[in-house]
Amino acid sequence: MIDTHSHIDMLDNPSASIQESIEAGIEYIIVPSSSPDNFKNVIELTSYDLIYAALGVHPEDVSKFNKNTPKDIYNLIKQNNKVIAIGEIGLDYYWDKTTKEKQKDIFKIQLELAKSLDLPVLVHDREAHNDTYEILKSFEMKKVIMHCFSGSVDFAKQCIKEGWLIGVGGVVTFKNSKKLKEAVLEVPLENIVLETDAPYLTPHPFRGEENSPKYLKFILREIANIKDLTSDHVEKQTTKNAKEFFNLK
Repeated sequence: MIDTHSHIDMLDNPSASIQESIEAGIEYIIVPSSSPDNFKNVIELTSYDLIYAALGVHPEDVSKFNKNTPKDIYNLIKQNNKVIAIGEIGLDYYWDKTTKEKQKDIFKIQLELAKSLDLPVLVHDREAHNDTYEILKSFEMKKVIMHCFSGSVDFAKQCIKEGWLIGVGGVVTFKNSKKLKEAVLEVPLENIVLETDAPYLTPHPFRGEENSPKYLKFILREIANIKDLTSDHVEKQTTKNAKEFFNLK
């Protein structure tokens, strides 16, 4: 199993969580940054064999993005071959709609950086489906994970038509997640990757606890249940999807 999006650096005890993840059968974990404040912590975690990183600025942290940020990301990537994506980047209109234009500008700058480095992107899209899609299309982005997918079946079909992958996390195990369950049913398994988004969105039956990659198997089992497939089949295909996407051996 591969956890394609996990904020290990934000956990209470990252080292213990990594060890538990290994014991739970996690092969790789991709740790994205959220702001320049945690670039260093994310990079340091790549000293663990199973940890790879992504660097980017989350739309909720656009106030921390400055003219030096793209250069800082570029230099850190050039110094560490375990930084394999740009992320977490994107648009979030749920909390603060006053920063829409700034979010879009910074999203575009980071997409340009991804293209210049020939790296995939991990995209945060909350209540901003149309703008996110149109911007990604305008940049002709090919290697995209729609992290923590929250759109409709139709939007999922739009995304996979572009060759993008759908990131499915703990929300799929929630009883009230009808829309995501419908999308998972309709999206081909070849377009799905697993993620936890730890420490957030802990899957059932552990809601209320800190999330961790060790819980990835509960997400996998729910996908298997929805699609009437074996867990083994879902594990093999989603692992293959992630390895090809990130060019992991």
